Amino acid sequence: MSVKDVIKKSILESDAYNQAISLSTIGTIVIDLILALIMGLVIYQIYKKFYKGVVYSKNYAMSLVGMTVLTCMVTLAISTNIIISLGMVGALSIVRYRTAIKEPLDLMYMFWAITSGIALGASMYILVLFATIIMFVLLLIFNKHGSSRGAYILVVHYKGDETGDEVIKLLRKVNFTVRSIIFRDDDSEMTLQLKCKNDNLTFVENIRNLKDVSDVTLLNYDGEYHG
Repeated sequence: MSVKDVIKKSILESDAYNQAISLSTIGTIVIDLILALIMGLVIYQIYKKFYKGVVYSKNYAMSLVGMTVLTCMVTLAISTNIIISLGMVGALSIVRYRTAIKEPLDLMYMFWAITSGIALGASMYILVLFATIIMFVLLLIFNKHGSSRGAYILVVHYKGDETGDEVIKLLRKVNFTVRSIIFRDDDSEMTLQLKCKNDNLTFVENIRNLKDVSDVTLLNYDGEYHG
């Protein structure tokens, strides 16, 4: 008997090739899918709580739940039937996703949902539990120490170099960084990044009252600057 015949016989006689589903297998499938649904809802709530982007997408958040369940389903199918697993490898290899991920953290949540579904499909419950605890603790730490509260972008339009110097003097008690200065004939535009304690913004009114200042724009800084 050749090596090819031995491999073929071992596959045909294995449980993975058997199309029948036992009662224990059905129980495992039900438990894993229910836990995947619960895990997806947990990721959904964590994403909703810690989201710091500009526009919250409920559809994306709901897709995290479905992604966890569907990934678990795929893993269960692959692990219980070798024929289906070979077919799925071929089918999924031609799938291409074109949706752009605008927020970097959204990619992390998506990968979290996928890996949780895979681990739950493999019945690795302890791994999912510890990974979820670690991720939640990390998000708490980063959310507390990486908060952009009190951070602003100040844009001032004015005339004359002397007015620009006066703006800088009025900001002497504020932690600031000049990001850019644009000169247009007699008009100038100064962009500054500010960090204010207790959100004390009285300096904005003082800058606006300067003679040659045409307008002042103050924006809350969310941690991303595109200049």
